[in-house]
This record gives sequence, structure tokens and C-alpha cells, in this order.
Amino acid sequence: MLLEIPTILPPDQLAAARKAIEAADWIDGRATAGHQGARVKDNQQLPVDHPVARQVGEQIARALMANPLFLSAALPLHVLPPMFNRYTDGQNFGTHVDGAIRTIPGTGHRMRTDLSCTFFFAGPEEYDGGELIVEDTYGSKSVKLAAGHAILYPGTSLHRVTPVTRGTRLCSFFWIQSLIRRDAQRTMLFEMDTAIQRLGVESALHPSVVQLTGVYHNLLRQWAQL
Repeated sequence: MLLEIPTILPPDQLAAARKAIEAADWIDGRATAGHQGARVKDNQQLPVDHPVARQVGEQIARALMANPLFLSAALPLHVLPPMFNRYTDGQNFGTHVDGAIRTIPGTGHRMRTDLSCTFFFAGPEEYDGGELIVEDTYGSKSVKLAAGHAILYPGTSLHRVTPVTRGTRLCSFFWIQSLIRRDAQRTMLFEMDTAIQRLGVESALHPSVVQLTGVYHNLLRQWAQL
């Protein structure tokens, strides 16, 4: 499932967060890449322990955990603290797949990267190129969203960022371990939850609402991994 999540941060918070990360000290993005990624990665990143990265990352994480669409689609168990990257002057990230396991900074605990998420600070009118290309079952999907929006997609996907030929692409990126390991099961639960909510709006007292809600939670109970 590939899903756009609109307006994670309101405009005033987004502008303040962007100003803070733009003024921070950036490093070569290859410093945090694995063996495969380092060969095809050309961008800049904020150090993971940078105070601004921690502050803005916590802001994004709080907003996501209060976002009903994100919670329904991701069913998050663990969310890795958001990281930040930027691309300019032809920089790009070649085709790669994200590492399956990440260590949560400062804890020593490891998590599985079931889902990847990219949050956009710069709007599509600010730069040329820089599309996130995600390969899925039905072909390639090109993603370039408005500032403040995010894209959620399976961590198993091959993906790349095309060269930025004008302006600067500024994003946050991070991973989620879901309660539901398999993408197909998460997708079914998300679609069922969406249908239940729509039915509830149209006919809140309809007995099917309770019945379908029971089916949803029984499937969640059966599939969830804690």
C-alpha cells in the first residue's frame, strides 16, 4: 500500500521547523548509509544526534501519533526517530531497498522496518526533479508532494530519488515497525477500518457497524505481533 497523508504539520509549525533545519549543520548523507546504499547515495543529512533533528523529529512523531489516517494505515508499534535529508545540484539516490532492521538511537533496541515514510518540507514548485520513485506490484509510482504532506509505503519496496536539477529538495524520512508485519494484511485492515468509519457516519446505529468492528478487531487480534 502506498498512501499520501496530508497536512501533518500546520503551516506555522512547518515554517518554523523548516527554518530551524535549514540553519543546522549538514553532513554527507553517505555517513549513515549501509554498504549497498553508500554506492548510490548522493545527498546531505542532519546528524541523527543533532539537537535540531531531535527537536523537529519529535514534533513530527507527535503529530503522526495524533493523526487518525496514519494510525489506521500503519498500525505502528515502533517509530524510528525521524531523520532529515536534502538534495541539490544534481544530487540523487539510486535504486535501493531499505535495511530490514534498524537500531533505535540511544536504546540498543532493534526494530523491523515494515514501512517507510517520507515527509516533505519543500513543495514541488520549489525544485525540479527529486521525485521519489517507488516500485510496487503494479509498476513504478512517482511521488512529489506538497510541503507538510507525507507518503507511506512498504519498506520492502525498491525505490530511488531522481536527480534534483533546480532548487533544493528538503525532507524528513523514517521507518515504522507495524503491529501487522505483512503489507497485504495491513491493507485489508486499513480498507475495512475505512469502510466501517464511512458506514458509521451514514448509519451509526446499523447493526453491521458493530459486527464489522468485531471482525476487524478479531483479525487484528489474530495477526498482530507484539
